[in-house]
Amino acid sequence: MDYVLPLLFFFIACIYSSVGLGGGSSYAALMAIFGISYQIIPTTSLILNLLVTFFGMINFWRNGYGRFDLIFPFLITSLPMAYLAGSLDLSKKTFELFLLITLIIVVIRIYFFNELKISISLNNLQKKMLIFFTGSILGFVAGGIGIGGGIYLVPIIIMFGLGSEKEAAAAGAMFIWLNSLIGIAARMRTGSLELDFILPLSIAVIMGGFIGSYLGSVRFSASKIQRVMGSVIIFAIVILLKGLL
Repeated sequence: MDYVLPLLFFFIACIYSSVGLGGGSSYAALMAIFGISYQIIPTTSLILNLLVTFFGMINFWRNGYGRFDLIFPFLITSLPMAYLAGSLDLSKKTFELFLLITLIIVVIRIYFFNELKISISLNNLQKKMLIFFTGSILGFVAGGIGIGGGIYLVPIIIMFGLGSEKEAAAAGAMFIWLNSLIGIAARMRTGSLELDFILPLSIAVIMGGFIGSYLGSVRFSASKIQRVMGSVIIFAIVILLKGLL
């Protein structure tokens, strides 16, 4: 396991960072299956998210895909909720079940509704209320489970036509980075941090995040990247189901 997890995390970081995500959901699933202590899974996952999405922020925003007007409204409610959820102590079963549901929803989005565009006529107030509510839910998921929330945000932005796939990736990278930072701040009070365990994983995801975010923001097509990402998520779903059954 000393070499297996870093290797797996390297490839996960490559794929997730290429679409502006951190990979926290897959990190958490793999750590749970490998028998890593539940107490350190969320904090470890958030730290790895923080490292991976740093490169995504730089590369996607440097290439002109960043939009502050797109990401800022989501952050208003997500950040305080991420801190609140990060202060909670979820049971192991709740954590694993919540993560499983998250991954299944994303796979359905990628493979069955890949071209779906939802067009809803909303006035400015209704639109703000929808964004604020969504931000609060995603922030809670980020802090409570240890994933950055971008795994939800990116498809939501695309499905509701709020931005292009590249703009969604740029927004997702910043959203994950900031919510992960807040989630870590909340969880640091519990002392659930093991540097010897995190260090080799951090090196692996830094390398993978740099490579994946560069290729994703410059060379790869978003649709192909999403399908590659979907295959990784399906793998995570399978191994997580084995752990629950």
